[in-house]
Amino acid sequence: MSCTSAVATFTEGFHAEDSCNCMQYSTLGKTGLEVSKISFGAAVFSSIYGEFEAKEAEATLVQALKSGVNYIDTAPWYGQGQSEECLGQILKDVPRSAYYIATKVGRYCTDYKNMFDFSAKRTRESVERSLELLGLEYVDVIQIHDIEFANDVGVVLNECLPELENLIKEEKARFIGVTGYSLNHLKECILRAPGKFDVVLSYARYTLMDNSLESYVKFYQNENLGIVCASGHAMGLLTNCGPQAWHPASDEQKQLCRKAAKICEEAGIELGKLAMYHFLQLSGATTFLTGMKTRHALDMNLNAFYCGLSLKEQEVLQLLKDTMFTKSFNWEGVELERYWSAMENLQN
Repeated sequence: MSCTSAVATFTEGFHAEDSCNCMQYSTLGKTGLEVSKISFGAAVFSSIYGEFEAKEAEATLVQALKSGVNYIDTAPWYGQGQSEECLGQILKDVPRSAYYIATKVGRYCTDYKNMFDFSAKRTRESVERSLELLGLEYVDVIQIHDIEFANDVGVVLNECLPELENLIKEEKARFIGVTGYSLNHLKECILRAPGKFDVVLSYARYTLMDNSLESYVKFYQNENLGIVCASGHAMGLLTNCGPQAWHPASDEQKQLCRKAAKICEEAGIELGKLAMYHFLQLSGATTFLTGMKTRHALDMNLNAFYCGLSLKEQEVLQLLKDTMFTKSFNWEGVELERYWSAMENLQN
């Protein structure tokens, strides 16, 4: 762990040391980047998670950065460039030295036919477009997005990955990452490209309802990968407000989480805070990535980290673990089945 003023992203004139000296930092695998324990997921700066207010988004991100959060994650998929464009507008007034930023390639459009493209040509076009929207000369991490949707992992390894390596040589990115929901697909991809990846991002696989990531941490550590543990709120499922209509969880899973949210509401507690606290307990992860589109959400998540839970919150969390979240469950395979069924229909 490093203290704030010793971290490379601490920027005098932007950061006030006394306002961010509680943040913890760890090295992101073999990248050498010292990243904050809590990192900023910018998918919420798009229509994916409903409406967001641009001025509040800006205030939230700037406050997060000034609080010591120094790692931002985005993707072309998030609002088809909306998230990257929003970040570009905000970050033009933030010193480049004050943050690290990661974006992705591979997942793009909302229509199934054009949703995924892991070709070398599209990979290069995507990175150049991302840099344009972000207003940056380079990104720190470029990630291959949701690799389980590739028809053949060969195109990922033989086209997308070599093109990313070329872009690194051109100094348009510094390190390469891979992301996905399917932990087995991530492991297979990493094993088939030894030493090629620097970062792995797994989302919604260490939450109150799914502890699957826990059994993969040692493997990632042995591969010397930075581990980004994302979406402790399970893409909105573990919040009092609940998920968006597109959420792939089953109706039964949604109903269970809705019951948990009702218990929290009746106790005057936010389920999202309990979920965030639990999320942060995973041993071995480098950083915990979470979306925050308001300062209220930012304050709540930072409070879960800095202060933990009140006695009442601890009691409710234990109640939920004992009576509702008693076994691990997820929605693995649901989105893949929908995708390939849609692709088959398009070909008929």
